[in-house]
Amino acid sequence: MATTNPEPARRGADDPDRRLRVVVLHGPNLNLLGQREPGIYGAETLDQINQRITALGRQLDPPVTVHTFQSNHEGEIVDAIQQFGGASDGIIINPAAFTHYSIAVRDALAAVAKPTVEVHLSNVHAREEFRHVSVTASVVTGQVVGLGSVGYELALRFLAGHLTPRDDA
Repeated sequence: MATTNPEPARRGADDPDRRLRVVVLHGPNLNLLGQREPGIYGAETLDQINQRITALGRQLDPPVTVHTFQSNHEGEIVDAIQQFGGASDGIIINPAAFTHYSIAVRDALAAVAKPTVEVHLSNVHAREEFRHVSVTASVVTGQVVGLGSVGYELALRFLAGHLTPRDDA
């Protein structure tokens, strides 16, 4: 079952704070963070990560409205990229296992053509060989790999420093 926080309010031309909007997409099994292989992925839960990056977004200048979404299903991730990615200023994605084989996720990211940072909690390059391949790497702005949940914060700070709010929202 997909988990998501409430959709952020739409910005109009009369909105005084003109917040940036970033969608954070979490792929399969990330709902098990805190209990799944904590030696690799850490003890922090997905809810804790989401709360931390949402709070960070409010503190940044310019402020960033963070919308989070997690699913274990490839089609739901594709739908979220199309739905939320298109309405956002930027995307942070941890495609998890979909990183290594999902042309559908890769093509959805390419189609929305938003500045995107791919995040991986573990150092995928120091793990099994099949994890060394990222089919999404060619369509993202950059990657943060192996820095644990801090990678999400670094990705958000990067996007906040390189984006401008959409005027057509």
